[in-house]
Amino acid sequence: MEWYWALLLMLGLMFGLMAIGVPVAFTFLGVNLVGAWVFLGGEAGLGQLVRNSVGSITSFSLTPIPLFVLMGEVLFHTGLAFRAIEAIERLIARLPGRLSVVSVLGGTTFAALSGSTIANTAMMGGVMLPEMLKRGYHPTLAMGPIMAVGGIAMLIPPSALAVMLGSLAGISIAQLLIGGILPGLLMAVCFLAYVIIRCRLDPQLAPIDEAAPVAGAWARWKPFVRDVLPLFSIFAAVVGSMLAAGHRRPSRPRSARSRR
Repeated sequence: MEWYWALLLMLGLMFGLMAIGVPVAFTFLGVNLVGAWVFLGGEAGLGQLVRNSVGSITSFSLTPIPLFVLMGEVLFHTGLAFRAIEAIERLIARLPGRLSVVSVLGGTTFAALSGSTIANTAMMGGVMLPEMLKRGYHPTLAMGPIMAVGGIAMLIPPSALAVMLGSLAGISIAQLLIGGILPGLLMAVCFLAYVIIRCRLDPQLAPIDEAAPVAGAWARWKPFVRDVLPLFSIFAAVVGSMLAAGHRRPSRPRSARSRR
């Protein structure tokens, strides 16, 4: 079968199942079953698919993925993520495109806790996008930062995608996760600089929006100290455990000559 017919079969089957309302998980399962039957030799292909599935489920290197997603879901459903975003918003008082800046900072904070790009984008889109559109932000300035922080979530640990790529490539997952910290932070700084500069050059993209006045500096910083700083202990624990695992080396057994 030519590659374009195979591509047409897989994409057509996927979009067809989604169009009739089949859940995404069962859609991909059905596409994999059909692909294994067509391209891997019928029953032998289905058997190989089952063996590969069992091997993937029992792989210890993929264990962090559901745990990272679970951590993000706990923060989302308990309301801690929303309180952290509100605390960050209270600190930012007079910046051009204030809510877009909050989206980048809040999304970067949640990216260091969730491990899921989809969860990060969905939460920021549900919280910040309606508010920005209601206040008159340009749609590109409202949706752009929210989509951008999804890319940050792919880099900053914990990252489910980094775990998946590390397990497939056979490289150190801990080093791969740690290596994504600096690029993720640089991306966040660049996004912030772009939003501020763009809003200064074209003020019509974002209306003048100032935070509600708060009496006293402690009243402004208290939500940040209470709701945001403790969350960084989770990030420190994740990164610290990976660093400790990376520096730990198994001791070499002594040779027979050295024992003599």
